[in-house]
Amino acid sequence: MGNFIDKTFTVIADILLKILPASKQEKQAFSYYRAGMAAQGKGRYAEALQNYYEALQVEEDPYDRSYTLYNIGLIYGNTGKYTQALEFYHQALALNSNLPQALNNIAVIYHSQALRAQTFEDDEYTELSKELFDKAAEYWIQALKLAPDNYPGARNWLKVTGRLRETDS
Repeated sequence: MGNFIDKTFTVIADILLKILPASKQEKQAFSYYRAGMAAQGKGRYAEALQNYYEALQVEEDPYDRSYTLYNIGLIYGNTGKYTQALEFYHQALALNSNLPQALNNIAVIYHSQALRAQTFEDDEYTELSKELFDKAAEYWIQALKLAPDNYPGARNWLKVTGRLRETDS
């Protein structure tokens, strides 16, 4: 089924590139983006990153750039490079504040780091863990404001930990 969807996307994208009025630069940026998505879908992250970075070189539209930056963040997150992932998610949000998935992924990273910090029994790590949980909560609340029906696990965690106020939902 996934292969059918990939092929359908490719055919539709090719048709759109031909019929929509777009500059050569816009078409080139979309081609790089599409190649990046295809490589990312197959787990070929280095190839995907190369294509996404090429797309960023020619893409001028902030909205389109935000999705390219977001996908770069996804790759870095999937490969355990959380600092880089956070950097790219924030860049994407600076261009497009309506990306609940980026907000969610930032929250997931902070939540994961908080859980890791909890495993240490030092007071310094206990405080760090609390700060990271609070940061995760901030980003999940923002994500839920944009997409109230998404992220039920985050909503439940926020309620259970007392971090979700009536005004937040």
